[in-house]
Amino acid sequence: MINPRVICSSITFRRRPLAEALTLIEEIGFSGFDLGALPGVCDHVPYELTPSAVAEVAAVVKAAGPATASINGDIGDLNRVLSDAEQDERDKHLQQLLDLCIATGSPALVLPCGSLGHQPIRSLAEDLDLVAEQLTRASRAAADRGVVIWVEELHSGRICYNTERARQLHDRLTDAGTGVVMDFSHIVATGHDPVDYIAEFGEAITHVHVRDAVPGNINVSVGRGQVDFATGVAELRRIGYAGVFSLELETHDVAEDERPAAARQAGEYLSTLI
Repeated sequence: MINPRVICSSITFRRRPLAEALTLIEEIGFSGFDLGALPGVCDHVPYELTPSAVAEVAAVVKAAGPATASINGDIGDLNRVLSDAEQDERDKHLQQLLDLCIATGSPALVLPCGSLGHQPIRSLAEDLDLVAEQLTRASRAAADRGVVIWVEELHSGRICYNTERARQLHDRLTDAGTGVVMDFSHIVATGHDPVDYIAEFGEAITHVHVRDAVPGNINVSVGRGQVDFATGVAELRRIGYAGVFSLELETHDVAEDERPAAARQAGEYLSTLI
């Protein structure tokens, strides 16, 4: 039996069509899911979100059983200086993702912490200032439409790849109205302890991604890496975290036909910890 607070991201089944992925998620026993909309990682949502594309994706989601907890999207490198025309295009893309949130019943849009790679485009301070400015802009636009922005403030592959940089970005977002997405795998892959991360960002955590990891590798199935989920979940429970745990099993250590069983096993294991 899978606890309702354990959900599954469609990224787990990113190599399958969205309708098939959502059918699997429901058949396994998950009551909710995150919708992957990350170009190059998960193509369940077209990057060019025309009104017809939004309607098509929403129709597939509404036909499925699980509820949408969030949409995991990207609106470009937030630390890249844009021209006015480029900013207009980014704002348009954001509005399209918000259209999708509304059409699918998703209360939140997850955005990243800046560009891929650890090196800043200008200086670290300038880049973080710009990331915070863009996230604040996105949060205000989302709030106008009844959607919240959640930020994966620590991502092992992006500019805020460690807790120090995540904290610097977090401090810049104090008045932005954004929430924090905690990802066990990104924390452990960069040599950090989830318990320390929870102590640092605890009350701001609004969503949790679950995948295992070893230093330098986030693509590990639950139970095959070095993440101490029992201690991490217990610490989240201790601080009063009431959100969901979303399995984002973009793993490289199971065959595609083994993935449903791995997701079920991970879901049942997490359920025993909550």
